[in-house]
Amino acid sequence: MIQALFDDVAFTILLTGVLTAASAALLGTFLVVRGQAMLSDAISHGVVFGVAVTFLLSGVAAGPLQLLGAGAAGLLTVLLTEWLAASGKVKRDAATGLVFPALFAAGILLLNLFARDAHVDAHTVLLGEIGFVWLDRVTLLGLSLPRAVVVLGAVLLLNVVYVTLFHKQLTAAAFDPVMARLQGLRPRRMTLGLLALTSLTAVAALDAVGVVLFVAFTITPAVVGRLAARRLPSMLGVALAVGVGAALVGYPLAVRFDLSIGGSMALLTAVPLVPLLLLGPSGALGRRLG
Repeated sequence: MIQALFDDVAFTILLTGVLTAASAALLGTFLVVRGQAMLSDAISHGVVFGVAVTFLLSGVAAGPLQLLGAGAAGLLTVLLTEWLAASGKVKRDAATGLVFPALFAAGILLLNLFARDAHVDAHTVLLGEIGFVWLDRVTLLGLSLPRAVVVLGAVLLLNVVYVTLFHKQLTAAAFDPVMARLQGLRPRRMTLGLLALTSLTAVAALDAVGVVLFVAFTITPAVVGRLAARRLPSMLGVALAVGVGAALVGYPLAVRFDLSIGGSMALLTAVPLVPLLLLGPSGALGRRLG
């Protein structure tokens, strides 16, 4: 019965989308509140450099080693951005804008120069193909499961555990980092942990959904939550609902009209954003949830 469920293509695609949306929206809410939403974009583009370097050093185009290299590049993106911002010479948004285009461009050039004949290309990294996740499988507990579901499920569990255990510290660091520092809550360490998980989530989503859909799931639902609610728990709830809802509705919509699955899911995350922007933060929905 369980095996039959995971053999169903539609169920696998929907589950992959839901796991990605939930993982991304959970972390994205904290990034949006902190004004660091674009770091998710920087990390997800920076991993292209890790993909290229790992392939050049090992000849491996997929698997754990490739994921490790991509994850290291994501962390490098964070560390370089934080270093530039801490130097005081450039602002954080400018630091982000300096680091990720450089790493992304370097990764693209390396792939074009040295990996033209390999199954590694910028199109795959950027757009992914969620429609094919059911083909790549691993055996776990006697079941043949899609690799993307196993990896993204583990990442979501890790994200939930981290946010649950350090909810107080993350909230304080998001809204008032100075007060959090005075209270000994170590906001910088909490933020680095959050960014490390964002990097891990981006890498986990890389093969399945690509950079574009990951960024859409990370930023747009969190922005909707920020506009619709005033308290962090409500923001998290709205962001998760928007992300998961977009995944659940996006797939059948794509099938019905023969559209890109990832594109449909990404577009639907913005559907509730438009009326909220028109109504403004003092609209009825915001007052009700706040």
